[in-house]
Amino acid sequence: MFYNIEDDTVSLRIKAQPNASKNEFCEVYDNDAIKIRIKAPAVEGAANKELVKFLAKSFKVSKSDILFKTGQHSKIKIVAFPLNDKFKDWIEENGYR
Repeated sequence: MFYNIEDDTVSLRIKAQPNASKNEFCEVYDNDAIKIRIKAPAVEGAANKELVKFLAKSFKVSKSDILFKTGQHSKIKIVAFPLNDKFKDWIEENGYR
């Protein structure tokens, strides 16, 4: 599974695709990562900044609460943020349980 919930923290394994036409969640990639398209290019951390902004807006968490656990310089990355009802609802709405 591409996410892990431990205590009150969510860890998301992400396959990032920079230079997309818009920011959006896509399909589950190889059963262990969620593919996310990001508008920003992978230059000087722009795609990571845009990814943090997109996740913060999508799950209603503060940008400062989103932490990179691994993969800051890779297309496959793991980010962590506080678990909330918005994330739980997103999991259920998309059938990822």
